[in-house]
Amino acid sequence: MVSRVARTRPRLVAEAPNVVPLQALAPTPEPAPEKVEKPAPASETLAEQIRRLQGEAKSLAKSHVDALRLALIEVERLSEEIGEGGDVYPTGIRELARRFAGETDAKVQALMAIVART
Repeated sequence: MVSRVARTRPRLVAEAPNVVPLQALAPTPEPAPEKVEKPAPASETLAEQIRRLQGEAKSLAKSHVDALRLALIEVERLSEEIGEGGDVYPTGIRELARRFAGETDAKVQALMAIVART
């Protein structure tokens, strides 16, 4: 027997054609170069290997923070749309969306300021 959730899910998608899956909003990551984990060359010292790996980790962290920034910008855009959507949206939702839009802009600005300092 098919569960109720399984039966209703396709109808929700069919009834709301403008809904975009969250994965589609995420920035497409740049394809990572094919790396085969190989041991460090004999000439690379442990300290050099640590510095190299730390550099890679910092680069990945910057990419992750940028993905967060882009997601927050998308939340801000959606919040503004809903906040200005008129009577179609319930009053509580519109007010919450307006607050999200204002707060999200401040958060993005703070995020960018922190990134600029580092």
